[in-house]
Amino acid sequence: MVAHHHREGSSGSINKHLTDSGKYVRYTAEQVEALERVYAECPKPSSLRRQQLIRECPILSNIEPKQIKVWFQNRRCREKQRKESSRLQTVNRKLSAMNKLLMEENDRLQKQVSQLVCENSYMRQQLHTAPSATDASCDSVVTTPQHSLRDANNPAGLLSIAEETLAEFLSKATGTAVDWVQMPGMKPGPDSVGIFAISQSCSGVAARACGLVSLEPPKIAEILKDRPSWFRDCRSLEVFTMFPAGNGGTIELVYSQIYAPTTLAPARDFWTLRYTTSLDNGSLVVCERSLSGTGTGPNTAASSQFVRAEMLPSGYLIRPCDGGGSIIHIVDHLNLEAWSVPEVLRPLYESSRVVAQKMTIAALRYIRQIAQETSGEVVYGLGRQPAVLRTFSQRLSRGFNDGINGFTDDGWSLMSCDGAEDVIIAVNSTKSLSSASNPANSLAYLGGILCAKASMLLQNVPPAVLVRFLREHRSEWADFNVDAYSAASLKAGSYAYPGMRPTRFTGSQIIMPLGHTIEHEELLEVIRLEGHSIAQEDAFVSRDIHLLQICSGIDENAVGACSELVFAPIDEMFPDDAPLLPSGFRIIPLDSKTKHTQDALNTSRTLDLTSSLEVGPATNPATGDASSSMQGTRSVLTIAFQFPFESNLQDNVATMARQYVRSVISSVQRVAMAISPSGMSPSIGPKLSPGSPEAVTLAHWICQSYSFYLGAELLRSDSLAEDSILKNLWHHQDAVLCCSLKSLPVFMFANQAGLDMLETTLVALQDITLDKIFDESGRKALCADFAKLMQQGFAYLPGGICMSTMGRHVSYEQAIAWKVLAADENTVHCLAFSFVNWSFV
Repeated sequence: MVAHHHREGSSGSINKHLTDSGKYVRYTAEQVEALERVYAECPKPSSLRRQQLIRECPILSNIEPKQIKVWFQNRRCREKQRKESSRLQTVNRKLSAMNKLLMEENDRLQKQVSQLVCENSYMRQQLHTAPSATDASCDSVVTTPQHSLRDANNPAGLLSIAEETLAEFLSKATGTAVDWVQMPGMKPGPDSVGIFAISQSCSGVAARACGLVSLEPPKIAEILKDRPSWFRDCRSLEVFTMFPAGNGGTIELVYSQIYAPTTLAPARDFWTLRYTTSLDNGSLVVCERSLSGTGTGPNTAASSQFVRAEMLPSGYLIRPCDGGGSIIHIVDHLNLEAWSVPEVLRPLYESSRVVAQKMTIAALRYIRQIAQETSGEVVYGLGRQPAVLRTFSQRLSRGFNDGINGFTDDGWSLMSCDGAEDVIIAVNSTKSLSSASNPANSLAYLGGILCAKASMLLQNVPPAVLVRFLREHRSEWADFNVDAYSAASLKAGSYAYPGMRPTRFTGSQIIMPLGHTIEHEELLEVIRLEGHSIAQEDAFVSRDIHLLQICSGIDENAVGACSELVFAPIDEMFPDDAPLLPSGFRIIPLDSKTKHTQDALNTSRTLDLTSSLEVGPATNPATGDASSSMQGTRSVLTIAFQFPFESNLQDNVATMARQYVRSVISSVQRVAMAISPSGMSPSIGPKLSPGSPEAVTLAHWICQSYSFYLGAELLRSDSLAEDSILKNLWHHQDAVLCCSLKSLPVFMFANQAGLDMLETTLVALQDITLDKIFDESGRKALCADFAKLMQQGFAYLPGGICMSTMGRHVSYEQAIAWKVLAADENTVHCLAFSFVNWSFV
């Protein structure tokens, strides 16, 4: 009895202890519901809040505050475990999908290796056979049947083309039809955007990507088919004909236009068939290819500004993924007709890497951006919706491209000039910028818009570092009074040029981030330039300027097509439909950077650039061999600034715009000199473009040296003004060209006739060597008389044939070569050539 009573007492004390500690309390459904309501409002209530809960809820009166505290701790722990479990499941699904993708890629690569091994074995066998047999077998191996387009005038013919396009596209997307190699700098992995490859050897240029996206296939197809929404270089896309095909698919005839990236090349357009269909395994396919014919879109006259390019079978394969999302394969295969651009720009049109950066990677990144915005993973500043900010970025980019291209069907026309201007001035008197929310905020009352633009060749200047400096040190190149004029013109009743209200600017800028893409390759921000009125009556009135700006390509280690800084003045209220007039800079690299170069160019170089600008090239011992690694790297810089004007002030604004852009070019040259690797002098062209001080000086030296050596006047001009000498030389009927005195002479200047003869531009001229234009007999004649030329200062070369950059033969009656002396008449600056009575053969 005593022992039993002792055991009962011990058990009671244990149960009481467990109950007091809150571990074995059982809650009713009503009690749990009351606690869940509080948890939803406050997952971690304070001690006072728990006591208040007990007082307000009678059903909890029999539970101790300590027990309620334990309940909330357990509830938070279960919530954390549930979230972690959900996260791990999501990661596991992603890893499983990526593993499946990598296994498929591995299988494809194994097939490609097997194919290459068989081809290698076959070629070895052919090398040991008779020559005749080898020749016959090579014909059978190398020759590939060309694609023969069916009749595109009837649905049956179009369906046949569509099915063939589908088969060829799938063989590129998942097969071995193209010899794909991994794109440098883009390693696949769980955290990467996807797997990227470029073509190694095929007709045209091609790029391929595959990745996992958390959107369903129909949504992805809808987004990708709307190419202007994500492909910044796409000006327009119009579907002319659409009719149903088998398997619930559709066939469309599409006309699209692509902007030119610089002022030095024409834009491109495409006439294509697009086929959308579903496969038996549930995948969705959108494939496309060019059609033969002359489909030119709605405006035949405007199509003359475009070069017809070819799209080889390309498209998107979208496969549904277990657990949601999709696996997407993208193939872009183009022939951009590189023959139609100057030789210096042809790397842009012959590079699969450029196509991958501008189209393939951009498409996959955009889809991922939309997916993250849809899931709420991305939150932007100032309360703006992601779609609104994307629209602003697209409008800035599109407006900048419109200014660079100056299409006639948009109302652009060139101002009359003598052809010797380094800055192009285009005018648009039909364009109207207005805000739907504020009709008074419009440029309709103005005379129109004026765009001053120029392109130049940069050598040995890292584009990312240059654009980053232009963004961070605006006062080094910008005139805030010009910014003030553009900003004020967006407001009703604004003051016009000239006679702007005097304003004092501090030179400082405040950058307010708005948003960025998922990999930070593009930034959208608002810039505030602080200013105050100088007039006493407006002394306390703020004259701050606000700019909306996008900046891309400022990370030199990232993979990007170009580096850009594009901005437009906006009203401080910043409505969602604010009118925009974009201006800015675009730098496109022409040479791929090596890893060594990327390591050598570190961000610290921009930290102390302002002081180095005044004393010359910056020196940085830490760069090591950066000089040698940067040697020969080139890029094209395009500058475009747009200004509104009133009709009676068009000429004044044009003069102001031309002078301003020239001052910006001069500042960029200064900055480029400072940021170039140690010990190097960047060659920035066209330094000797007509209109520049260097060109005026060189023209004077050319004429003086010609008179000095040959005892005759090259130009018959009564005026001794140097600018008149330049204009007369520029319009001289004979082709006059100047080249450097180096072991491999390179052309540095030519008049208009010289450019016409070589069929090139001032920028591309600086990439042409002297030996490229002469044929064999011309080179022999020059070599024979070269010693005479250097000894007596001039030489007459017999008539002959030379070659233009487009491969056309040019005949000339006689060529005169002479040394161009500098101002001291002792130093030889360069060699000059005059081709008399030249004509195309």
